[in-house]
Amino acid sequence: MQLRELPNRLKAAYRGSDVRHRVKHFDRWMDRANVEDAGPAVYDHVETVREYYDLCNEFMVFGWSESLHFAPLSSHESLEDSQARHQRLMIAKLELQEGMTVVDVGCGVGGPMRRVAAEAGVRVVGINSSEVQLERARSLTAEAGLDHMVDYIACSFMDMSVVPDDAFDRGYAIESTCHAPDKAGAFAEIYRVLKPGALFWGQEMCMTDRFDPGDSRHQSMKNDLMQGIALKDIATTDEVNQALEAAGFQVIEGRDRAAAENGATMPWYQPMEARGTTRGNALRRLPLGRKAYIGGSRLAEALGVFPKGSADVVRLMDGTANAYVAGGRAGVFTPLYCFLARKPL
Repeated sequence: MQLRELPNRLKAAYRGSDVRHRVKHFDRWMDRANVEDAGPAVYDHVETVREYYDLCNEFMVFGWSESLHFAPLSSHESLEDSQARHQRLMIAKLELQEGMTVVDVGCGVGGPMRRVAAEAGVRVVGINSSEVQLERARSLTAEAGLDHMVDYIACSFMDMSVVPDDAFDRGYAIESTCHAPDKAGAFAEIYRVLKPGALFWGQEMCMTDRFDPGDSRHQSMKNDLMQGIALKDIATTDEVNQALEAAGFQVIEGRDRAAAENGATMPWYQPMEARGTTRGNALRRLPLGRKAYIGGSRLAEALGVFPKGSADVVRLMDGTANAYVAGGRAGVFTPLYCFLARKPL
């Protein structure tokens, strides 16, 4: 997305709402969740996740890319090139064939689904509870000339009751089921909509083996990540596998693809860090650029170019980027635990 497009995109996404109030409300989501867990009221984490993406989506696309996920990075590639390479690995692992129908669980704005549809020749159905993201996905997919190969369903992946059993030949979930309030429940619903024998690829945000829950510094990093990314909890890799198996899946493989032996030559968080960079990295992803963009957003608000509260969203995302880098540097967190599983025949 070009900078000149951003003001209109933000106005369309926020639709005249009180963005500043929405950010303040989001900032307190963990307090509400903790209080309501202990009482009779039901805390709806799905709604918190939807609000997170409704607020941040346009800045995410502008600051990161149309593919809102991490990838194993190589020093001779741009971030977008690394994402494309990672998506092609997923396509190969899923053994996609023309004529298949594939579900993208938590499709975001559809970056991966457009590559899957174009390069594998399959029909893709995107599941997303954020109407803001779905609207953007429809627009980008139409611009790419792929709207005849893509469908969308506006619902939570925790409840895909509008989809019949055994509907899809393959499925994938890229940094989406990490948001699930009940991971085993999310995998069980995905299991239901896949055909017997179907392969399922996932990319999860996880705490690594280096995470020590008794270490206050590690726990603080985990809390910052949960707060900034709207994660009800952050599973370990073993817990992800256990949840898959509890849903009925056979886990074929699972590995942290952020490790050097899995194709990465640079830390996954490098685009958000001052030291070193991927080829062609945008200044707006780096700490100094993010700080400058907070100030620029406040000026754009004052001039009426950005909706009021936009700078608060940028500040929120800057804090999240700092949490990513801290967890990555300490080696206690990875967004690149990738698994391949199968629904048994």
